[in-house]
Amino acid sequence: MKQVYTRPKSLKRVPFHYCPGCGHSVIHKIIAELIDEMNLRDRIVGVPPCGCSVYAYDYLDIDMLEAAHGRGVAVATGIKRAFPETVVLSYQGDGDLAAIGTAETIHSAGRGEKITVIFVNNAVYGMTGGQMAPTTLLNQKTTTTPDGRNVKTHGYPIRMSEMIALLDGAVYIERTAVNSPANINKAKKAVRKSFQAQLDSLGFSLVEILSPCPVNWKMNPLESWQWIDKEMVKEFPLGVIKDTTAIKDVD
Repeated sequence: MKQVYTRPKSLKRVPFHYCPGCGHSVIHKIIAELIDEMNLRDRIVGVPPCGCSVYAYDYLDIDMLEAAHGRGVAVATGIKRAFPETVVLSYQGDGDLAAIGTAETIHSAGRGEKITVIFVNNAVYGMTGGQMAPTTLLNQKTTTTPDGRNVKTHGYPIRMSEMIALLDGAVYIERTAVNSPANINKAKKAVRKSFQAQLDSLGFSLVEILSPCPVNWKMNPLESWQWIDKEMVKEFPLGVIKDTTAIKDVD
């Protein structure tokens, strides 16, 4: 039987502006499918970031509230506390979450805020010209590290998921990728579980998604997807980093 793709109701009928091979469009589709499948459309609020996906509100047909750079988790916290019955999603990139938003993210997780965070890691500042990000790999070339990231000058890449997993308020942390059909399916399962953790009022959940950025990596789309397997997963291994959803006490 021929399979027919049906656009999720929670995804608007407008073309994406993302570059060919970018992972944001795939991630948006995953989120929209889950919103429909979990019947969340009338109760979910999204917080888009500054960066390439700042226009997420043009694509996801749900209530959205923009936040200043790095403050997505802080805004999501305010929404959730003011309207506890809502499902709140903060969608952030590595520069947004792991640089200017480090404090907000860590303390929200430490407090166990009952929100879901989608952390899109493409190891570079995508929208502003391809500068080094906190997650840029060692020896990776960017516009601000033309000779490659150097330990003595720039330090090591930051593994945000592992850091957050150490906090008691974080109940579910998983790192996934969207560079193959199998990984896309795993990413969708992880996002589903993070939504469920929020529905069950268990605590803070975060799904990190390794996402290609062909333009700033100076690669074609296929090369960028392969580069995730060849290089990124060495620094950022895929898999569940923390899961206490089955044993966490519900307040």
